[in-house]
Amino acid sequence: MNNIFVYCELKDDGHIADVSLELCSKARHLADRINIDVEAVVIGNKLKGIENELFTHGVNNVFCLEDSRLAFYQTLPHFSVMTKLIEREKPYSVLFGATPVGRDLAPRVASYLRCGLTADCTALDIDENGNLMQIRPAFGGNIIATILCPDVRPQMATVREGVMKQEIFERQAHATVTNLTAADFLEPADFIVNIIERKLEEKRIDIKGAPIIVSGGYGMGSKENFKLLHELAGLLGGEVGATRAAVDAGFAEPERQVGQTGVTVRPKVYIACGISGAVQHRSGMEQSSLIISINTDPHAPLNSIADYVITGDAVDVVTKMIKYCKSNNKK
Repeated sequence: MNNIFVYCELKDDGHIADVSLELCSKARHLADRINIDVEAVVIGNKLKGIENELFTHGVNNVFCLEDSRLAFYQTLPHFSVMTKLIEREKPYSVLFGATPVGRDLAPRVASYLRCGLTADCTALDIDENGNLMQIRPAFGGNIIATILCPDVRPQMATVREGVMKQEIFERQAHATVTNLTAADFLEPADFIVNIIERKLEEKRIDIKGAPIIVSGGYGMGSKENFKLLHELAGLLGGEVGATRAAVDAGFAEPERQVGQTGVTVRPKVYIACGISGAVQHRSGMEQSSLIISINTDPHAPLNSIADYVITGDAVDVVTKMIKYCKSNNKK
């Protein structure tokens, strides 16, 4: 078995998706452990120079298949390319982002190849026998499961966005590009679906890229009190996050949930309001550059990882912070 494959998604602007670059960075560390290479697979149109973006994230070789018919993602042609390439190259492991595209494609490829697939991983490692350790929350985030596929290759996983750190590496000494020919991988039947028109709805909530996150827990007390967090976040130029308990209580939208069963974030500033800090939540925000915890309980678990702790009622403290920000802005 050879090398680690990373299936790379393309954004609408033609660049590699962030989750794919995160996976390439993680794959570089894993590959170095067992002395193999990292190979990226890019399928699309107008791919000239795309390899330069990947080489800086630890990739040794880029498989490129460029065809005008592949300008936008379609299941059948991408399935054909991936299955045929995997059968030919026999990789050690294949990684996909746990995105709508990855969740559509990876199970089909795994089913065809009759190999295992672990979905929504939050961590990856390698055991002493060279097996990929695929780590993910289970039972609603109450336990962490480590899944191995010791008997079948390739080992396949989809990985959540944001859980891996995107890193820059020096270009690998033997970095190469392997251009694939469409005729070798695609058939007319792969294009039985034609894309006539695409309409993209702008993403309304994006806490993953926010530099400042004001996050609330069940301790905020109500949806009305959550409006204070929105006001403070607006004054600071940030976004609002929430714990699972707050989302379940209807205080915030599910897209704002931070943690194992939500989004993993790494903002410059994370202000936790009324959040006790269960391990499921901490795992989704503990890599924030600066953490401020506001809680009535001075011994709240989140305080152990916070840079600053404010002991007091979150609603009262946030109200005072809003008042200060408004008066300071007037100056």
